[in-house]
Amino acid sequence: MTETDNPDPALPRAHAVHADPEARRGFECKPLPEAARKSPATKSPAMWAYERLILYIKNFEDLLDADHEVAMGFTGASAGVLRIEGIGYFDPDIVTFYGSDADGTRTQLIQHISQLNVILRALPKRPEMVEARRIGFRLAQELNEQDTA
Repeated sequence: MTETDNPDPALPRAHAVHADPEARRGFECKPLPEAARKSPATKSPAMWAYERLILYIKNFEDLLDADHEVAMGFTGASAGVLRIEGIGYFDPDIVTFYGSDADGTRTQLIQHISQLNVILRALPKRPEMVEARRIGFRLAQELNEQDTA
């Protein structure tokens, strides 16, 4: 989506440029889903952050091979990584990630949106899993369902 695609300054815009012109383009260069095209003024900061995180996670997963799953690394902490198994928000300003760490210990990160930093990482899928789990698809599907409800 470019600024010419969205002439209304109150509506969200997204754009990205990559050093390699052949690189797979991020969601910023594709048409945004209906839910993400609504004015941020109609949403809480937490909901707005949540919706955009879904788009980033879904796009990241689209680039993964069948043997890897999305996880997030923690910035400025020695807590390691969290395999993303769920994401939510609590209006007006909290985003939470549900998952497990590299050892399989249940983990939850609760973050104020003013402190939100997310590093998406690819972790090998768990050996006992036949297929890598894709949370981004389920999140995007739910986002579209909320938009139609």
